Amino acid sequence: MSLRLLCSIQFQTTLLLFVVLLHVETLAVFGISIAATTYFGGNETDHLALLAFKRQISRDPENIFSSWNDSLHFCEWEGITCGRKHRRVIALDLQARGLVGSLSPYIGNLSFIRKIMLPNNSIGGKIPDEVGRLFRLQVLWLRNNSFQGEIPANLSHCSNLYFLSVSRNNLSGSIPMELAFLLKLEYLFVDRNNLKGEIPTFIGNLSSLQQLDAYDNVLGGHIPDALGQLKSLNFLQLAGNKLFGLIPPSLYNFSSLTVFSLFKNELSGSLPTNLFLTLPNLQWFLIYENQFTGSLPVSLSNASELQYFHVGKNNFTGKLSVNFGGLHHLELLSIADNNLESGNDDEMNFFQSLVNCSSLQKLGLSGNQFKGTLHNVLGNLSTQLTYFAISENLIFGEIPFGMGNLVNLATLWLSDNKFSGTIPEDIGKLKKLQRLYLHNNKVSGRLPIALGNLTLLNELYLTSNKLEGTIPPNIENCQNLLVLSLSQNNLSGIIPKQLFAIPMLSIGLFLGQNFFVGSLPSEVGNLVHLEVLDLSENKLSGKIPSTLGSCTSLEYLYVEGNLFQGEIPISLSTSRSIQVMDLSRNNLSGAIPNLLEKLSLKNLNLSFNDFQGEVPTKGVFANASAISLIGNRRLCGGILELKLPRCLTKEEKKIKWPFALKVVISMACVILVITIVSFFLFYWRKNKRNDKSSESSLKQSFLRVSYQMLLKATDGFSLANLIGVGSFGSVYKGILGEDRAIVAIKVLNTERQGASRSFISECEALKNIRHRNLVKIITSCSSVDFRGNDFRALVYEFMPNGSLENWLHMNLETSIMQVEIRSLSILQRTNIAIDVACALDYLHHHCPMPVVHCDIKPSNILFDCDMIAHVGDFGLAKFLLRPTQFQKK
Repeated sequence: MSLRLLCSIQFQTTLLLFVVLLHVETLAVFGISIAATTYFGGNETDHLALLAFKRQISRDPENIFSSWNDSLHFCEWEGITCGRKHRRVIALDLQARGLVGSLSPYIGNLSFIRKIMLPNNSIGGKIPDEVGRLFRLQVLWLRNNSFQGEIPANLSHCSNLYFLSVSRNNLSGSIPMELAFLLKLEYLFVDRNNLKGEIPTFIGNLSSLQQLDAYDNVLGGHIPDALGQLKSLNFLQLAGNKLFGLIPPSLYNFSSLTVFSLFKNELSGSLPTNLFLTLPNLQWFLIYENQFTGSLPVSLSNASELQYFHVGKNNFTGKLSVNFGGLHHLELLSIADNNLESGNDDEMNFFQSLVNCSSLQKLGLSGNQFKGTLHNVLGNLSTQLTYFAISENLIFGEIPFGMGNLVNLATLWLSDNKFSGTIPEDIGKLKKLQRLYLHNNKVSGRLPIALGNLTLLNELYLTSNKLEGTIPPNIENCQNLLVLSLSQNNLSGIIPKQLFAIPMLSIGLFLGQNFFVGSLPSEVGNLVHLEVLDLSENKLSGKIPSTLGSCTSLEYLYVEGNLFQGEIPISLSTSRSIQVMDLSRNNLSGAIPNLLEKLSLKNLNLSFNDFQGEVPTKGVFANASAISLIGNRRLCGGILELKLPRCLTKEEKKIKWPFALKVVISMACVILVITIVSFFLFYWRKNKRNDKSSESSLKQSFLRVSYQMLLKATDGFSLANLIGVGSFGSVYKGILGEDRAIVAIKVLNTERQGASRSFISECEALKNIRHRNLVKIITSCSSVDFRGNDFRALVYEFMPNGSLENWLHMNLETSIMQVEIRSLSILQRTNIAIDVACALDYLHHHCPMPVVHCDIKPSNILFDCDMIAHVGDFGLAKFLLRPTQFQKK
């Protein structure tokens, strides 16, 4: 029993020792674990969070993550800053590294971090809610990335946050109300997103806020009056939204405010007169593109710190009585597109005060009611001026000499005024000038040679003036010119080939409505980037150069109203970009190239030329409303909507020649007999005509007509009644008077040079002559049309059987049957010759004063219902003043 007791005691002792040892080991292991956790645990959390951040970045163009490896402690990784005491991450700074990917939610495990700065990357996805766990966070800078979704509401837990920028992202939703708890917030930038809703009133409770930027969102409603509580605010930008209503008066009491930007909204109301007294430190005042009214505050004269003042595109009115002389820091002044005036005395006194603004760089005064002259003040403005615009006003007088002093000027905008005189030569001193707008004025004289000195010029607009003379060849020096517009002037001479040595010309070359002559230089093909070429309404002649096809960027081609001849160059079919082509009213001939079908034309005008042959049917030719072919009498075929005669087939043409040959042989056999019979018929028809000459289609020999009567007679000078086009006008078929007599009305184009002289000549020639073989004039009309333009017209007896030209040239206008019916026999041809001879004999020998017609041609020989020939069109007729000498000759 003692042995058992001894064993029991030993066992208990051993067990106790084992238990003690077990506890000691457990305590040791536990101690080691605590030590390890203390040394590794927190740091390992940061380490793992950073590696998770790295994994979410899919593109690292600068290879910054090459240092993020196990060979270095993460506190030494690029972009990472750790605290000295605990070696925990306190800043993540990877600005503008081109990173692409998303922001890992493990960023929320960096519990000691104070600054997250990732601007100017391409990080997208949502801003993780886990950021709200970073209660030590002071700066969150995510500007200019691709973040989507809403601003996390739990950012309100980041109670130490003083800088929040999520600008230039794709964020949506509204500004979270929870941000009201960020009482330390000093900078709030949410601009350039898609935020909606209203500006929350709680922002007025962020008493530490210094800068607020919500530019370019979709925020609406009124500006909350609570913003007036932000006494520390120095930067306020709410521009580019849909805000409306009045500006709260409390916003005008920020004495510390330096930037006030509300442009591009729908705000209204007027500005307080003491605005710039209550905002004495204001540097930027931008409210353009709103609906403000009233006058500009006179306290503007006291804004001594002002640098940018832009109130354009509002509805401000009244006389501009501000003295700008004290604004020495002013760099931009724009009051354009309002209804401001210079006063009753037409003296622009405010303009004189701008001379003292020595820092002025941009001055915009366009689109107002300013009236007066600039005198020579323009040249005394700041030499730092780069932009000056005073277009769309009522400025008159000459362009002031001395503007050559503005050596830094890049844009000069004087268009849509009443400037007169010449362009001053000292404009050539503006060596930095890039844009010159002088269109829609009354500037005269020649283009100054000094324009060739403006080697940086991009845009030159001189349209709608009274400029004359030629284009100076040294325009070639303007090698940076993108657009040149000289339309609607009195320029003349040839177009210099140097003009086409400017390869940068791309926006357009506008030379229409001048008096240029000669041919179009082949060098036009050098303008391979040109999009618009306008040569319309000039006197250019010759062929359209084939090199024009090299202008592969050409979209609009206007050459109508010239004297171009020949065929359409096949090379034009390579201009794949062309959309509009107007070749009307020239002397072009030949067939219409089928290759034009392949172009992407939206409009094609080939009217009033001499094209012949078959009209294509594809491309633009498949749309009757997109093409115009009137005035080309030898065209055939095409789509049915064009209502052109059908074209002859090859077989029909083969049939026609033998028949014609038979007619010629048969007529030749009896020509002698026909000649004898014709003299007999001549005397018989003479008596018949005398009988019919007394039958007038009008009841009055000299009917008085007005423009309105002729307008009604021709159904508004409808194209359906157009029966011919001549050198100086057009001829219409009309129904005149109560008895509805059919007449021919020749309407002269008074804008055409020589048209008035033609009208006078024709009236003088016809008023005292009467003959059975002369077209009878019924009356004339000299009036004005409904637009106030001069109107001249002659009313003739209508000749129902057309002209001799129509009878001689009908191959492609009619079918075989029509050719047989309307062909002229030898007898008819002989009679026509006799009729014309009788008319000329009368004009030369039997008139009170002899007349020389000067324009006998088939188109001026007309047939009445009995196929009796009448000579017409005396527009070029000449009188011989000494008839006795004429008879002797």
